[in-house]
Amino acid sequence: MSNVESLVSDWLPLPDVAELLEVSITKVHGLLDERALVAIRRGERNIRSVPALFLQDGHVVDSLKGTIAVLSDAGYNDAELIIWLFTPDESLRGRPIDALREGRKTEIRRRAQSLAW
Repeated sequence: MSNVESLVSDWLPLPDVAELLEVSITKVHGLLDERALVAIRRGERNIRSVPALFLQDGHVVDSLKGTIAVLSDAGYNDAELIIWLFTPDESLRGRPIDALREGRKTEIRRRAQSLAW
């Protein structure tokens, strides 16, 4: 997990995600179950947490669910998928998560799909 920890600076425990999205904790668990969000266990208390950048303006980043599906289909586990989204890519001029937040999902999905081959 240390690589994930070094790439992602801001994490939200699930109760904080619920508060920011203005939904119940049960709904957050539902978002995790339906793979609209992914979380990893981190910290001393092993608390499930979500990268803060997965949320934007009180919502889950719009194109995140489909991107998670593509990366999962390529065989990535949750930690690997977070690492891929947060690793800077010179050809993108930033990180895949930044491109998704800017609405450039087609480019990111194409790159993610190519990982399966």
